[in-house]
Amino acid sequence: MRVYAIGDIHGQLDMLRAAHDRVAADRARTGDATAPLIHLGDLCDRGPDTRGVIDLLMAGIDRGAPWQVLKGNHDRMFTLFVRHGQQDPGLRAGLTWFDDRLGGAETLASYGVDAYGARLPAVQEAAQRAVPARHLDFLERLPLTFRTIDLFMVHAGVRAGVALDAQVEDDLVWIRGAFLTDRTTDYGALVVHGHTVVPAPTHYGNRVALDTGAGYGDPLTAAVFEGRRAYILTDTGREPLDPLP
Repeated sequence: MRVYAIGDIHGQLDMLRAAHDRVAADRARTGDATAPLIHLGDLCDRGPDTRGVIDLLMAGIDRGAPWQVLKGNHDRMFTLFVRHGQQDPGLRAGLTWFDDRLGGAETLASYGVDAYGARLPAVQEAAQRAVPARHLDFLERLPLTFRTIDLFMVHAGVRAGVALDAQVEDDLVWIRGAFLTDRTTDYGALVVHGHTVVPAPTHYGNRVALDTGAGYGDPLTAAVFEGRRAYILTDTGREPLDPLP
């Protein structure tokens, strides 16, 4: 089974369009117009156009494109603040979505809301007026995983020793720690994830990391999987992504 994947987008609309173009070119070469394209979450934050990213993805899904979008921790941070004025429980104590490292202010700026210098209740009230309810509904309803016989696609990763169908949301959107150093656990499928930035797409044998730092202005990765075989999509075609030795 062929499956496409795109890493963490983080408000980078132009990069997303270019990644979609690379997928479209590969579809043209293979003649496969129906293979699913999975976006690994974190549509929001840091980049300049979260609103445009969500609009593009919603429009494509509405017109029947074979796209799926998974929920990331940044997507959850966005909806929790706007809907409820809450900070995500996955954040470290004392850290808020508006920390410069997280990029919440950039997300709200794409909706015309200035989050600088105002008290958080006032920012939330302005965000509730500015952010379309359909955007929040879309993000809140995103699935957490996509599964085939060979692949388990998720935003952040999984916890070893827990069956894939028993993983909890907080791990699926936030986990790092031991997951990122474990190269021996057989999860029953190749785990494909984003969330933790790597300098280049990397195949660790039991998992493939595809967040290459678009939120910081670095490239947005698009990949294709055929069974467990992985390829990175470039402007000139496919490049094999083999497991590290």
